[in-house]
Amino acid sequence: MKPLISLSAIAAALVAAPVAAQEAPTGDTPPPAPTAAPAGGASSAARQVYAPADFARYAPKNAYDMLNQVPGFSIRDNENLRGLGQATGNVLFNGERPSNKGDDMYTQLSRIPAGNVERIEIVDGATLDIPGLSGQVANIVYRADSFSGQFSWKPEFRAHYTDPLFTRGDVSVRGRQGDVEYEASLNNDESARSGAGGPTLIYNGAGQIIERRKDIWNTHYDTPKLSGRITWDPAGDTVANFGGHYQRKYDRYYEDGVRTGPGQPDRLRTVYENADSWNYEVSGDYQFGVGPGKLKLIGLRRFSHEPYSQEIVTTFADGRSAEGDRFAQTGDLGETIARGEYQWKMFGGDWQLSGEAAFNTLDNVASIAELENGVFVDIPFPGGTGGVSEDRYEGLLSFGRKLTNKLSFQIVAGAEHSTITQTGVNGLTRTFSRPKGSLSLAWTPTADFDASLKIRRRVLQLSFYDFLARAFLNDGNQNESNNDLRPQQDWSYEAEINKKFGAWGSTKVILIYRDVEDRVDVVPVGVDGEAVGNIAKAKAGAIDWTATINMDPAGIKGMKFETRVLLQKSSLRDPFTGEKRQWSGFTDTVIELGTRYDIPGSDIALGASANYGHYQPNYRRNQVDKTWEGPWFAAAYIEHKNVMGLTVRAQLANIANARSKRDRTVYTGVRGESDIAFVEERNRLIGPVFAFSVRGKF
Repeated sequence: MKPLISLSAIAAALVAAPVAAQEAPTGDTPPPAPTAAPAGGASSAARQVYAPADFARYAPKNAYDMLNQVPGFSIRDNENLRGLGQATGNVLFNGERPSNKGDDMYTQLSRIPAGNVERIEIVDGATLDIPGLSGQVANIVYRADSFSGQFSWKPEFRAHYTDPLFTRGDVSVRGRQGDVEYEASLNNDESARSGAGGPTLIYNGAGQIIERRKDIWNTHYDTPKLSGRITWDPAGDTVANFGGHYQRKYDRYYEDGVRTGPGQPDRLRTVYENADSWNYEVSGDYQFGVGPGKLKLIGLRRFSHEPYSQEIVTTFADGRSAEGDRFAQTGDLGETIARGEYQWKMFGGDWQLSGEAAFNTLDNVASIAELENGVFVDIPFPGGTGGVSEDRYEGLLSFGRKLTNKLSFQIVAGAEHSTITQTGVNGLTRTFSRPKGSLSLAWTPTADFDASLKIRRRVLQLSFYDFLARAFLNDGNQNESNNDLRPQQDWSYEAEINKKFGAWGSTKVILIYRDVEDRVDVVPVGVDGEAVGNIAKAKAGAIDWTATINMDPAGIKGMKFETRVLLQKSSLRDPFTGEKRQWSGFTDTVIELGTRYDIPGSDIALGASANYGHYQPNYRRNQVDKTWEGPWFAAAYIEHKNVMGLTVRAQLANIANARSKRDRTVYTGVRGESDIAFVEERNRLIGPVFAFSVRGKF
């Protein structure tokens, strides 16, 4: 509790600041849109404004196209926290955070036609009256005055192992009737066809090859989503939103492999996975004036039906009976949220009192079967069947204000109370109370420099499936059930520094350190089992540097470069060996390079990109497993921005020949205490990827 007591003391001191600070502008009211903002946006010490004219050379079709070209700005989606809670993304829509969970920022931005965008404001989140925001935040100011629509089609073709993709695309419409604005869309942008093939070598502990494999896999993935939204915005403080979606997911995985080895018959092994599912979400909010402030009521309901099955069958060249295994489960996930937020002004700043009730459920039925005489016969698997529910209540009080014209702060303090109940094997009910809160400072000494600091207490969301047992047949692994699983929590310290270089561009540095409790990882269970559980202490840190360099001042009109370097380091005590290591599957290095050249006096643009990623292995009781693709992915494209009013792009990806790789070492017992059973080395070809896109409006 000491950190929260300290935050409260700081808040008391800041509320008692001099009257002169109370009279400083709060930044709540956006400036009027400039009639012709200069290249790079019209700036002030507190806000940078971009008008549609700033993006004309890119021929944008929607708000995403525009925001993606703002120098130095990176879209950050909402974190996977609990319920709705505080704002964690960095994009606002007409000054409001969205009250839904089923759409990412890309989807929501891509549904706003570029012609509806009046301006984009970049401002430090701590200066706004929305609790939880910090660092650079983009506010998309838009309005639909008439009916309009847009569409895109993005087919993709791969040279090896993969079927053509023709179904990726979207269409959306937006319009207004009096005080009511509406939108509707059909989106399948997340669809994919992927695949790879090539050799895998299996070595024994002495380094001798004991098996050779040649595998080919491919996937079919489509996620068509039908969405709609209505906004009622009459004069005054009243505004209401209602929206929802229905989505189907078609997710299939196919793998065929031939296995040979000394002293063994040749074998054909097939793997088939089916994860077809459906989900829906409905949400709404209603804001109106009450007393000295505004009250906002929010409701959300979402549900997902998620069947999954995996079958593995091996046939033998010598005619012996086929062998096989099957794992299947059907999970029904539900979430219901009711939230209220009351905002008012007092002591020269912005206050908000919020309360939230969230109810999450999972009902799951799982089974394992073995192939006998060509028929799968079920085997008891009680640990995979059961239910998990959580009733959670949260209350938060926030206060933010300007201390000077250049320094602002925001403080949030409160707590949550939750009850987690598990049914099935060894059912258990547990109750938790946790403090939550944050402190943000924003400093903007000049129009071209700003910095922010944020300290917060986070409680992350759990996957309810992790409470239950699960089989991973392809690798011969299994998680046991774990009734004692707890949500991961941390104290997070984040700093962001932004520097603009006028027409040359901008740069940003983000520093993050997290002191973690109850890190979620695979831990020992029973005598020789393992399950998803908690590690008491862990930590991680990151340096994330991005930059945009415009070459116009150097005389190369229309060219720019974008770079990003992310370096991360993590640490925990391995629950099996007691040794210190990094987190399982942790991304420790990312390098991204990109360039775009809009040829002056033409509708042609050229571009190229390259990215590199390095990842830590995943750890289990008896193995160390690193699976990755790369290390470098590179692509180049050519774009024509006006083919009968359409934007057409052709792209060649994976020109650096990134491959699908795996290095896995399996031990006869616990890692570090037993001999090596075998080593698996995979090196599969992905090949070039040809992509084409057509985008337009109507």
